[in-house]
This record gives sequence, C-alpha cells and structure tokens, in this order.
Amino acid sequence: MAIQILIVDDEPQFERLVLQRFRRELREGAYQFVFAENGLMALEKIEQYPGINMVLTDINMPVMDGLTFLSKLKEKRPLLKTVVVSAYGDMKNIRNAMNLGAFDFVTKPIDFGDLKITILKTLEEAELIKNAEQARELTLRNEKLQELDQLKSHFFTNISHELRTPLTIITGVAGQLHEDPFKWGRAGIEMIQRNSRRLLDLVNQILDLRKLEAGRMQLQFIQADVLSLCNYIVDSFRFLAESAGIQLHFQPAVQSLYMDYDVDKLLRILSNLLSNAIKHTASGGLVSVSVSEASGPGPQLEIKISDTGCGISADQLPFIFDRFYQGPSPSPLPPSGELGTGVGLSLVNELVLLMHGKIRVESEVGRGTTFTLHLPIRNNAPLSELATPSSVDAKLTLDSATDASVAATTVVPAISDEQLPSLLIVEDNEDVILHLLHCLGNQYQPIIARNGREGIEKALDQIPDIIISDVMMPEKDGFELCEALKTDERTSHIPIVLLTAKVDVDNRIAGLRRGADAYLGKPFDKKELGAVLMQLLQLRAALRERYASLEISTTKNTEEAAYNFSLEDAFVQKARQLVVDHLNDSTFSVQHFCHGLGMSYSVVHRKLSALADRSPALFIRAVRLQQAKSMLGDASRTISEIAYDSGFNDPKYFSRAFSEEFGAPPSTFRN
Repeated sequence: MAIQILIVDDEPQFERLVLQRFRRELREGAYQFVFAENGLMALEKIEQYPGINMVLTDINMPVMDGLTFLSKLKEKRPLLKTVVVSAYGDMKNIRNAMNLGAFDFVTKPIDFGDLKITILKTLEEAELIKNAEQARELTLRNEKLQELDQLKSHFFTNISHELRTPLTIITGVAGQLHEDPFKWGRAGIEMIQRNSRRLLDLVNQILDLRKLEAGRMQLQFIQADVLSLCNYIVDSFRFLAESAGIQLHFQPAVQSLYMDYDVDKLLRILSNLLSNAIKHTASGGLVSVSVSEASGPGPQLEIKISDTGCGISADQLPFIFDRFYQGPSPSPLPPSGELGTGVGLSLVNELVLLMHGKIRVESEVGRGTTFTLHLPIRNNAPLSELATPSSVDAKLTLDSATDASVAATTVVPAISDEQLPSLLIVEDNEDVILHLLHCLGNQYQPIIARNGREGIEKALDQIPDIIISDVMMPEKDGFELCEALKTDERTSHIPIVLLTAKVDVDNRIAGLRRGADAYLGKPFDKKELGAVLMQLLQLRAALRERYASLEISTTKNTEEAAYNFSLEDAFVQKARQLVVDHLNDSTFSVQHFCHGLGMSYSVVHRKLSALADRSPALFIRAVRLQQAKSMLGDASRTISEIAYDSGFNDPKYFSRAFSEEFGAPPSTFRN
C-alpha cells in the first residue's frame, strides 16, 4: 500500500516539481501525494484521507497559513508528523513551527535529495510512534481485559459464596429428610423452599443482566398510582427492618401520583435499594423512603432511599453501578455480614436507564447513604388499577425479604447436658444454625453467637470445648475471631473449625494462618464435619494427658507436631512456676493463683480443665506433690519437713494426697 503524503502549498509549480522529482516512487507505487492550496483545504483533506502518513506544509499561504494549520492539526491528529517546507527560514518561524509540533524544517529552494532523506526519516519516526501507540493501546486493552477478568472472577467468587449458603441448607436438610422424614417435618420443607427462592432470585438477577446486555428486556408500562406500589414494597420490608431493630419510614409528599411505569422493573429497583439499605444499617438505625414530584426536563418522579448505615467511601462511589464491581471488604462488615454479589446495583442502574430515568448516590462513611431515583412522569400507557407485582419473579423478590424476616425470628433449640462437650456456633444465618444443630444431634452442648464480636465475647466468657465459625459475618469476621482467640492465652487451646462458603485456596490459607484448626466449605458433609470435630477433641484429650504430668516435654507425637502448642505450653509453665514460686507458702490460695495468672476463677478453671483435666485447686496440689516427690531423694530431710516445705500444714493429709497422686505413699520413694 502506497504511503500517503499531504502537501500543503499555494504555488502550482511546487506541485509539478514534486510530481516530477518523485516520478519513480509514484510509478513504483511507493508514494501517493495529496495536494492542498492552503491550511483550510488541508484540514478537509485530512478528513477525506484518514490514512495520510505525513504532511509537508508551507507557512505563507492564503485563507489559512501554515502555522495556524499546524495548531489546528495538533488538535485533530496530534500524532501525525509534519515537515515545514518554506522560504521563510528565519529562526522565529522555525521556533514557532517546532512549538506547534513540526517534526522538521526544510527551506526553499529545496535540495530534493535532502528532502527525500527528511521524508524517509519522518516516516521512520512516524512508524515508530505508530508502533509505540499500538503497543500502548494493546497494553491498555490487555489491562482492561485483565481488570474485567478480575472483576468477573471476583463476581463469580461472590456469586458462588452467595449460592453456597442456601445450597448448604437445601442439600443438608434434604439429606436429613431422606434419612428421617419425621425429624424436620414442615419446618424442614419451609427451610428448603425459603432457600430455593433465594437461589432463584439470585439466578434471576443474573439472567436479567444478560437480557439487558443483549437488548432483549422489554418494558411493560401501565398507567397507575405509583405511590400505591411504593407503599406496597416498603410494607413488604417492614418486618425485616423491625426484626433487625431498624426504623423504616415511608414519606410520600403527595396523596397519589398516576404515571406510566413497569411494575416489575420498579419493584426490582426499589427492592434492591431497600434491601441494601437495611443490610448496611445497624440496629437502632433508620431507613427512610420519600416520594415526591421534581422538576427537570419535564415532570419527574423523585424517590429517595436514605439510611444511617456504614456509608460508602468516596473512592468507591464512582464504581458502585459498574458491572461485577464490589468494593474492598469493609471492616467491620455491614451489620448483615453480607457483601453482596456485585449484581444488584448494576442491575438497578441498567433498569433505571431502560425506563429513561437517572439514579445518583450520595454517601459519607459512618453517616449513611442516599440513593435518588428520577423517572419521567408520562401518561401514555393504558390506565390500570394494577399497582402490585404481577410476575412470579417480582413476587419472588418480595418473598425473599419475607423469608429473611422468618429466618431472623427462628427459635434455636437448646441442649443442656454437662457431660457433653460444649460447642460454640458462630453463624449469622439462622437456617444454617438450625441445620448444624440437627446435624450434630445431642452430641454437644450448643452455645450460639450471631456475629464475630459476640462469638469472641462468648468464647472468653464460657471457654467452650470447640468452636465452629462462619467467615463472612458482621462486626468481626471469622478470620478476626480466629486471630483474637488464638492469640489470647485464655482461649488459645480451643479448636476452631471455619465452616464457610469462601472455599478458594487464598481464603483457606488465610484462615489457617490466622489459627483455624480446620477449614470446611459449604455445602458441608455431615459425616465429615462430625469426624473433624471428633478428631480435634481427641487431639485435645491427648493434649490433656501431655499436660496432666505437668512436665512440658519438647518431644511431641506426630499428630501433635502438626499443631503449634506454644501458647498452651507457656500457660502451663507459667501456672506451674507460679505455684513453685510460692511452694512453702501454705496460705497461697486458689484466689492468689488466679490473681497471679491475671484471670478470673471461671476462666482458669475451664482452661486448666481443658488442658490438664484438673481444677485450679487440684493443679496447685499436683505441683506441690510433684515438687515434694523430687525432695524425697534427700535422706537428710524427714517426710514431715518435706510436707511443710511443699506448702502442706498436715503431714497426714500430705501422705494421703501423695498416695492418691502417685499410687504409693511417700516412703516408697525414699532412696
């Protein structure tokens, strides 16, 4: 393909001269020259011939001179290389031309040998710039593709997380119903239906986005009172808000407002916004919905949904309506513990645009968020009294809100048997809690916490034997719970199983690094969960045998070697040394012992029971007796003296306690 060169010069003889001197190149098809008599005509040629590779231009021309042309060309084609060919070779013109983007400057009369070299040099530079620009565009395109790929990957991770929780309930409860149809009864079927609706609602949102993307979603306008629909939707969320301790206000500025709208689309928009508002608002907060008329390009319906929730950071606001976008996980998580899928707000925005409307958001971290929706008020559709959703999908959206309310009020059955190990379940989904309790039957004493903060508090207060925790929870997540409990000597010995829908390798590694003893994905297998819990409790039983001797050995068996017991070792050593330091002080009591450890009696009791299978009093006695046993090798001291030196006031009680501890009286240990 011939290289196109635009020549801008008002002298006809210059055109003839160029055609004559470059006749060989023209004959071979190397060059194609395009001529213009002035700058204005040259700009038109630029539009007419978009493939022009370079420009040769004079300066002094009628209509538009060369310098003006250069300035205009810089705006239109900033990368197009230009060589100025002019008799005005003074430094001022050269400087002005270069400042306006000229690549080179050739003076008249022209040395065509030099001009040919200049053209080749200019074309080489243009080719380099073209290649660099193509490389830059390719890099940008690849970066955008990578960014989109990451967003999609993040989206599918989020979607899988959202799908796994209801799937856990459906598969788990269905399996138990298969084993024993009478175990769950109607409650089990309702749980399956409730979580099936949640799954279907998520799938419908994804399908709606695909329809919008393909341009296959149709609007079905009716003309009816839009306030009636708004009130209906708000009422559908009222119980959900109240069950979360949130006030929900509906504030219409007019009695009624008849206009054209698509019932199901508007329901999807408002339900998403209301669900988000409630999800991100803590107990005691407020969500309000106001409806009014507003001015704009024609009459407008204005709907504002405001909350007093956690808010959205300024750097995330520009992206919240983007497809697949989900900002960084906030800390703490929203009160609901949910982060969403990256679908809802994108779908809202697309539906608003489809209905010829606009939506904007204002937010401040810690103060709340307001979404403002504007839709044009038109009255062209057939008049109808229908003001409630008609489609199955639309009703499904509201059913999901009702389902959340039902689940939030579920009464969790309690099992009380002090002989059973205590199990702390930290989970914000009531259906999952019930499913876990049914799976584990009567094998544990259950303790329930519904967020990470409450889980930490109950673990510190009750020192359970084992913990099952979700990861995605409000206030503090499962990783934070792990780290808090595993770095606290009061609770470091408690096995923690993370049971979560976040099953990717990165999250598994993060959980194990934070101290989790096991990491299971949802949906979980009931038998696998039971086996993991049993194995961890058996390991703790082996640990009790290790500490029962009060000797901290550096040699561990293979199973113990897989775990880090440094905090447990340090605690037992600290407790043992505390008694040794007060060995001959018979007044050193359990109260003094707990005070020295910096813990309450109940915490010390549970910790020592779990680690050494001894109460604080028996632990103190065991350390005294162990020290006494080592003194018996000194024949110069009587047994009574050793008893007193070990903190015992009564030698007879000492001998009896010694026999209980070691299975033989003190005299048998004399050399």
